[in-house]
Amino acid sequence: MTNESALREQICLLARSLFDRGLTHGSTGNISARTEDGGLLVSPTGTSFGRLDPARLSRFDAEGRLIDGDKPTKEMPLHSAFYDTRSSAGAVVHLHSCHAVALSMMPEVDPDDFLPPLTPYGLMKLGRVKLLPFFLPGDPAMGAAVRGLAGKRSAVMLANHGPVVAGKDIEAACNAIEELEDTARLAMMTRGMPRRALSAEQVQAIVTKFDVEWDA
Repeated sequence: MTNESALREQICLLARSLFDRGLTHGSTGNISARTEDGGLLVSPTGTSFGRLDPARLSRFDAEGRLIDGDKPTKEMPLHSAFYDTRSSAGAVVHLHSCHAVALSMMPEVDPDDFLPPLTPYGLMKLGRVKLLPFFLPGDPAMGAAVRGLAGKRSAVMLANHGPVVAGKDIEAACNAIEELEDTARLAMMTRGMPRRALSAEQVQAIVTKFDVEWDA
């Protein structure tokens, strides 16, 4: 099996895992990964994470031209924005996960710190998550909003829509977006309760020890 064949299989395997555990549903969500030659493999438009076909993934060359496979997701501007602004990005995942979407609707959420500091792993895998406003699905303005962050965030939350996470590879991106959803679930479970979040000192210790991206 070639490296690209293995990557195609891995994309579909991880997407199926996310689907089977209810982290995205129907034909929602999209996923992409960088190939060795600088191109991209992308989930096609209108496809289910539970039924992706490795042979039909959209294939882009290093210049961004579609050269093989089905028509790509309409959220390509969102994926491209992460790849263009974050040199470390090897994969991008976008889900419509329930608890993250629910948290995005809460009026008390800080747009600069979407996730409260509840566990060390939320900080370690995601850094600070930016809450972006609502956009119509497929609106290129979503990509423009990500570009406006100048590569300073590896994860954003699209209000009333879903999270988007970039990682060094497809496995890292999937692990991080799962952490985002789990932290959002904890936030919703404990909302309105006198919970003990991590202190500012504890957050700083995690950021320092694990070299977490933590822009001002």
